[in-house]
Amino acid sequence: MIIIMMVAALLAARCDAPPAAPGPAAPTSGCTAVHRLEPGRHTVTHGGLQRRFLLSVPDGSGPHPVVLDLHGLGSSAARQSAYSRLAEIGARRGYIVATPQAAEGRMGWTLPHTGGPDDTGFLAALLDRLEQGLCVDPRREFAAGMSYGAGMAAALVCALDGRLAGIAAVAGVNIVRPCAEAKATTIVAFHGTADRIVPYRGGHPLRDATGELRALADLVVLAPVQDVMDTWAHRLGCSGPSTKNISEQVRLRNWKSCPGHATLRLYTVDGGGHTWPGPIEVSWLGITARDLDATALILDTFDRAPSR
Repeated sequence: MIIIMMVAALLAARCDAPPAAPGPAAPTSGCTAVHRLEPGRHTVTHGGLQRRFLLSVPDGSGPHPVVLDLHGLGSSAARQSAYSRLAEIGARRGYIVATPQAAEGRMGWTLPHTGGPDDTGFLAALLDRLEQGLCVDPRREFAAGMSYGAGMAAALVCALDGRLAGIAAVAGVNIVRPCAEAKATTIVAFHGTADRIVPYRGGHPLRDATGELRALADLVVLAPVQDVMDTWAHRLGCSGPSTKNISEQVRLRNWKSCPGHATLRLYTVDGGGHTWPGPIEVSWLGITARDLDATALILDTFDRAPSR
């Protein structure tokens, strides 16, 4: 069932439709709110649905940057929070981290303009709720995601009309096509060359599917990760790409010049599977790069990202 939903979602994936309305630029009312949001489990109503999210809040008065941490297909907010460690480490480094859950009865996100629950609107409403209930720096809002959550994060670059200062995509940056109207945005991606779910070299996803599922997967053709990143560079106006090995297993492709001082980087893990590089290993998803801490690198990149 999970694989069928992933194939159906991939068939619908596009990021070229007109963007949504821009987000707010004024200081957030949460900086003076009497009753602020507390860490833990929360709900927000959007589109007639009760939507859930986990919240991690740093010490200090703020204003704080925000990260949305998006889970993969068939996963959950709780699993994503434990796997990415963004809630724990991000809060320690001064970030408000919200880890939302896909709509009830759905195993994954609805990409922009593909029908189903309005997840783009929900995530925008979630950012609004955080701004109302916490002291947020609205110029420093980010999204990160794993697998299909990575695709959703990339889709938000245009779907939120430049509201996000940056996104991080782990094992899924090539799930959506780079959008044509992208504003200067920091993008950092991680992908393993032996990923058999979202293949690094593109082509059909779900390489181990058989029978009817194989037939469905054969309807989907993903672009190679490097081609997608080159297209993002073109869309964003980045130049000066260079590639270097940073370990025996990891190479970094970095574009040295992007408008607005944004960052565009791709970390390629040779032999890496459909995994989040770092200390937590999920063996059935393939090899994990243990000497590369994606969580720390994502936060380092967001730290340096120019404000909106």
